[in-house]
This record gives sequence, C-alpha cells and structure tokens, in this order.
Amino acid sequence: MEQITLVKQVIKIAKEAGAAIQEIYEGSAGMEIEKKSDDSPLTIADRTANKIICDALEKLPVRYPIISEENKAISYEERKNFEYCWLVDPLDGTKEFIKRNGEFTVNIALIHQQEIVLGVVYASDRDEMYWAVKGEGAFQVVNNQDVRLSAQDFTMKDEGLKIVCSRSHLNEGTQAFVDELAKPELVATGSSLKFLIIAAGKAHVYPRLAPTMEWDTGAAQIILEESGGSVIDHNTQKKLLYNKENLLNPHFVAYGNVAV
Repeated sequence: MEQITLVKQVIKIAKEAGAAIQEIYEGSAGMEIEKKSDDSPLTIADRTANKIICDALEKLPVRYPIISEENKAISYEERKNFEYCWLVDPLDGTKEFIKRNGEFTVNIALIHQQEIVLGVVYASDRDEMYWAVKGEGAFQVVNNQDVRLSAQDFTMKDEGLKIVCSRSHLNEGTQAFVDELAKPELVATGSSLKFLIIAAGKAHVYPRLAPTMEWDTGAAQIILEESGGSVIDHNTQKKLLYNKENLLNPHFVAYGNVAV
C-alpha cells in the first residue's frame, strides 16, 4: 500500500481512538488510575485506545507487527528481524490526562529499518490532527484540508528563543541547557505536543535530557523532521533511531530549522 494512502487510514484510526479517549475524559471513568510496574499511571483510556488502535492496524491490507506501550513486550530477538513495524502510544501524556489540562495525544508511527517513515499525532481534546510521511512533508489537518507545517529558521545564538519544556518534567540537565541561551522564553506543554509546536513554527528547541521511550517520540519526530526540523541524540549528535534493543531513548534535543 502506498504510504500516503496508508497514512490516511492511520489518521482515521487515531481519530477513532481519540474519540474513545474523549468520551472517557469527559466522564468519570477515566480517573480510575492504576500504577504500572515502573510506577507510571495507567487509565482505562490507555487500554481502550490501545485496543482500538491495535485491532484496526491488524485489519489493514498490509499487516505489520505492533510495538505498543500497553502491549506485552516483544523480545529483541524477535523485533530485530522486523523490516517494518508499528510504534504506538495510545495515550501520550497520561499525567496531563489525569490533571485534566487537555495536553495529551494519540501517537502512531511506522518504523522501517530503525527509522520512522510515517507518523500521525492526534490531540483529541483540541481536535488537532498532524501527520507526515518521509519525503512528503508534514501537515496539520485544518477544516479537512492538509496545511503544510514549516519549522522556524534560527541559530542557537539568537536572543529570545522559545524553548519548549515539559509541564511534568524539568530537571537540572534541562535547566543547564536553557541557561546557556540568550534570554530564552520557556513554553510549557505536555506530551508529544512539544514537537508539534516546533514543527508549526511556534517555538524553536525542545531539550529532553531525561528518560523517554520510543513510543513517546516516534510519530512526532517524523512530523518535526518533515517540517524542516530534527531530533538529535544529545551525546552522539546523530538522529534518534528506533526498534533498538533497549526501547529507552537517549537524551535528545529537538530543533526547528537550526543553522549550524
């Protein structure tokens, strides 16, 4: 299946999952919170959206394995042989969901040989849909029209850069990064929306010098890259790769169209 055709199918799936999340969010059931093994929160919305997404992906004309935050882990011995696979976070920003600030997303990405080649992010509370296919650009769907996204041009020496930071995580390393900049302006938001603000040209840099998982970043990374930005391993200065032996991301910095 052509990837432009495939991404349109994934957009429908993300929308369906988002609708289920909103139904729970606007009621009371979504506040039934469990703790996962790493002590992070899990709601009925995570599980409901995950089932919708995985069931729908398995019904597509092309079937690929699914790596999801909420699915049973697949061993690396099996995963390393995947040419293509889906990467799913059915509810990115569970903490924001619980806080009821609307800053949560559905993230669905397609990995091909360790690189993201297709990504869809849906912010259901805002009804904002974003998508990208490698080599085809990045878009936000506005009034059923695909509006191209373009990251801002800038240099790291510019004054007043807008630095995206997590509403739930801001550590010493991130603060040290920010302190190196000239009169930066902090823009706080949750979930993968941090990447999308940059892709839309509304901010410049997102330093994440703290743990994240592959499903937190994959879909948003391709959207930012296709808008002219980049997501770079803070230590190696290379782009983030996926379906690694360890699904934990290295510390990274997401940039708009920065001049080196």
